Amino acid sequence: MDYQSPLSKKSSRRALVVSGAVAGVATALGLPLIAQEVDARPATYNQQNDAKILNNALYYEHQAIWAYSAAAGKLTNTEVGKAVLALALRNQADHKKHRDALAATITSLGGTPVKAESSYDVSSYIKKGEGNLDSDVNIAKLALALETDAAIAYTQEVAKLKTPKLITVGASIASTEAAHAAAIRATFKSLGVNIEIVPASFVSRETREAWVLKV
Repeated sequence: MDYQSPLSKKSSRRALVVSGAVAGVATALGLPLIAQEVDARPATYNQQNDAKILNNALYYEHQAIWAYSAAAGKLTNTEVGKAVLALALRNQADHKKHRDALAATITSLGGTPVKAESSYDVSSYIKKGEGNLDSDVNIAKLALALETDAAIAYTQEVAKLKTPKLITVGASIASTEAAHAAAIRATFKSLGVNIEIVPASFVSRETREAWVLKV
């Protein structure tokens, strides 16, 4: 189920499971107020630009929320399944807060928030062996790949924003996505898998392979 964002085929939003790391969320909830500060006049170029980029991020959040729900229904009632489910629910709560804040900000900027789709495609991950929906462990691996790409995508997209305060908020959300990836790896470690929770100094395209786990 391969996803490519409406703004850039190279920018991929991936989402599925994570922890209660919500430091970025608290900042994100201030997005609507920041948007009101930007400009009270008719939409400027900067507002239009930022609304478009935030709409791309909102698409990501819709996909993340869907992915958590889709995965939750496939998890078993075992110790591993319960651990992954608890992580998924906490992370989905983060994404719902991101979604609401982004939608309100896009509206404040004069844009129309993109609506959620009924389903999203993550088959490219499955084909690359970066997870699957056929077992608790593989669902967690898929989640890890999705969250890693989410952090990378957010970092790339927020660099295109024109409003400094929105850049700060976007970077905060990106850091939450990176924390999600680390939390998934921490869950694997707690279940006995011998891996580093933070395997690289950066979360980037160059270090992506160090973060994801193959099936």
